[in-house]
Amino acid sequence: MNATPEVLAVLDDLLAAAAPDDRGALWQLDRQGRELDANLVRLPPGAEVGEHQENVLDVLLVILAGSGRLVPGDGGTPLTLTATTATWLPRTSRRSLKAGPDGLAYLTVHRRRPGLTIKSAAPAREGGEAPCALDRVCPACGRMSQESAPVYCGACGERFPDR
Repeated sequence: MNATPEVLAVLDDLLAAAAPDDRGALWQLDRQGRELDANLVRLPPGAEVGEHQENVLDVLLVILAGSGRLVPGDGGTPLTLTATTATWLPRTSRRSLKAGPDGLAYLTVHRRRPGLTIKSAAPAREGGEAPCALDRVCPACGRMSQESAPVYCGACGERFPDR
């Protein structure tokens, strides 16, 4: 297969065209056969992405506009985020984000998440996972959370309903 490079989006244009109250994923990489995922996310002033952990993937977080803070879940020193800051979020790290007074717009880039698969039946036992995991799928971006009862989506920052 010979792939051809292409411009997918002009992020400044997407940010400029968004309504003032638009938050969450404004754009997602959607090409078939890709090995990467990317999301353009915007948070309004003072908005937060609650503490969460990505257990499978490292994530590159690139700040495009605004400012904010990244607070490590291990009690470490909060990181100041400003336009053009690139931050590595290693898998298994816990963190939360808080937008500054001008809001926060950022691009996340990571390896594409493997698709969901149906596994062979395990021996019967008490407890275990529920038969349906739809309550872990973000209604805004469609990503499945690794957490059993997520409050915020780790990919786009949207709050899960009824939480």
